[in-house]
Amino acid sequence: MAPSFDNSNSLFDFVVKKGNGVKGLVDSGIQKVPDRYVQPSFERIGKLVVGSYENSSPIDLSKLDGPDHDQVVEAIVRASETLGFFQVVNHGVPVDLLDSLKDAAHQFFAQPPESKAVFLKGISPSPLVKYGTSFAPDKEKALEWKDYVSMVYTNDSEALEHWPKDCKEMALDYMKSSIKMVRRLLEILFGYLGVEVDDSRVESLLGLKMVNMNFYPACPNPELTVGVGRHSDMGTFTVLLQDGIGGLHVKLENDTVEGQKEDWLEIPPCPGALVINVGDALQILSNGRYKSAEHRVRTTNKQSRVSIPIFTVPRPTEKIGPLPQLVERDGVAHYKEVIFEDYMNNFFGKAHQGKKSLDFAKIN
Repeated sequence: MAPSFDNSNSLFDFVVKKGNGVKGLVDSGIQKVPDRYVQPSFERIGKLVVGSYENSSPIDLSKLDGPDHDQVVEAIVRASETLGFFQVVNHGVPVDLLDSLKDAAHQFFAQPPESKAVFLKGISPSPLVKYGTSFAPDKEKALEWKDYVSMVYTNDSEALEHWPKDCKEMALDYMKSSIKMVRRLLEILFGYLGVEVDDSRVESLLGLKMVNMNFYPACPNPELTVGVGRHSDMGTFTVLLQDGIGGLHVKLENDTVEGQKEDWLEIPPCPGALVINVGDALQILSNGRYKSAEHRVRTTNKQSRVSIPIFTVPRPTEKIGPLPQLVERDGVAHYKEVIFEDYMNNFFGKAHQGKKSLDFAKIN
């Protein structure tokens, strides 16, 4: 007989403090979602009626070096100005590496709880690695149906010493090959705006790098839960490897008035593709021209799912504000200059709340 987790404190202790995670709940044999995971009705993800979207086809980055260069740049810019999400193929990251990484993620989360719990916050042997569940469990009214391990990059030797042994080399290769692509995308977007940003500043805007492996166990009541609640990412760019199951939803930024139905688009998995999304930092730097994307993740009762994002984030000491050339051209700054560490602390200090994280830097 499956244990009962009706008591919120016992559930929190089992899932969060002892490091069993959501996978531990599922492995215990539960037949229904515990109350602590039941989302309010307005946060649940129902069946979508998804229309066509012109930027949903993957962008072939190899064409940047051919006669279609201008069309590819236009597609990248258009997606960044509207949805804030796009998929890319021929991105320079070996597809067999991506497949191996997905397998490694499943293997990591298939380990016994005590093997993963060594990386829990406060006891992890390195501050570079943290294993956990949900986003901010001590601040959330309803928990997210997700476990994760987060790996912060400082340099190759520390990553190889401290990251989990079964995935560290693949995760490091994935990050290093992706960063080349991200740097080029950033240069393209700045170039389109007609602003010059020197190499050292570009390096600072991508200076903090984190690789996460996310695990979404099969859920007995997916209609009641979310894998990740609505939010935008705080950094410059996020690179995301999806598996073939899908579940990533992006909010369309139309002028929805309060009370009107929101429109969401699912980003379908595409073999060999990586998903790119604009983060808050790039929206601030571009004075609102490029849009950080509000997104969320649904759960499924069919099979467990993994996703592997790379977060490229400004260095904590970096000052982030609209680029001066854009403010001069626009005649107004829509955001104030902030120290990015302050922005990070605000972001991680609250539960997910859509794009409210941007309010910290917004000029009213």
